[in-house]
Amino acid sequence: MANEEKSYPSRLNKNKNNKNRSNSILNIMIALVFTLVVIIGATLLFGGGDDSADPESTETTPATESQTSGDDDPQVTAEENDLEAEEKAEEEAKAEEEAAKKEAEEKEKEEEEEETKGGTITREESNDPIVSETIVNTSWEPVGTSQSGDHVSSYQKNSVDWNEKIEAVTYATGLSQNDMYVMMVQNGGGPQQSIATVQSKDQSEKYRVYLEWVDGEGWKPEKMDVLKTLDGAY
Repeated sequence: MANEEKSYPSRLNKNKNNKNRSNSILNIMIALVFTLVVIIGATLLFGGGDDSADPESTETTPATESQTSGDDDPQVTAEENDLEAEEKAEEEAKAEEEAAKKEAEEKEKEEEEEETKGGTITREESNDPIVSETIVNTSWEPVGTSQSGDHVSSYQKNSVDWNEKIEAVTYATGLSQNDMYVMMVQNGGGPQQSIATVQSKDQSEKYRVYLEWVDGEGWKPEKMDVLKTLDGAY
């Protein structure tokens, strides 16, 4: 009977110890879980800003700095200045060339006027698409004639009158008969008026000369068209 009373309190103590151990383990696990929650929360709170940063912004920063440093590169600036200076020099040279050309043309025109005895040379641009300009030289005179009596204009090649027409054409154009093709000689709108269309043999010069007969003195050039083409010229 005495032995049975000793075993009962021992069993109670054992159960009590087991229960205390379980409570301790549970408390430890709760503490661990709480600690993990705190750590994870802190990580998200303080580390989230770095993770959410825009990677493109981070990558473009060096490029921007590189570009900025390139703009400030003294070598690049010097090359740009050299290029601008070169372009400016070319523009100035072109302007000077055009001015010199214009001056030469004006001087040539003045010399022509000075060489003209008792007259002037007038050059007028034409609205005719095939005419470059029309020239009138007030110093032109009749070329002379071997004909007498009433004059009758002839368009027969190598006739006296025809040859005198060609002589007046060479006088106006400055082309020699050996360096000239006579394309057409035709009536100029009246019995004493003719028009001759000619070109140089190298085809670089083309003219249409208007002639008028002066009694006893021969054919006289009245005006001359400098032609761009012979198409539609006669």
